[in-house]
Amino acid sequence: MRKERSSGEIICDMLSVTLEEKKPKKTRIMRRTYLNCKSFNKYFDLLVEEDFIAMHNTEERSYVLTEKGKDLLRRLKELAEILPLNKMRL
Repeated sequence: MRKERSSGEIICDMLSVTLEEKKPKKTRIMRRTYLNCKSFNKYFDLLVEEDFIAMHNTEERSYVLTEKGKDLLRRLKELAEILPLNKMRL
């Protein structure tokens, strides 16, 4: 049985993968977060627009987590310790 994730969990997963993978491409982030293309693009576009994730290399089309993104990831993890993210509907 598949567990449905909240927006907070999905965002946390995307930020974590981007940080762990060291300049991953969009496809790698999408696969590691187990999202379909439509859902992935919705969240990814938001994270890029809000400057949490930035393109690292235009030729390779790889991405990195910005300082703002690292701060958001840290805060989401802190929040998850207090209130489980799976109960949050952002």
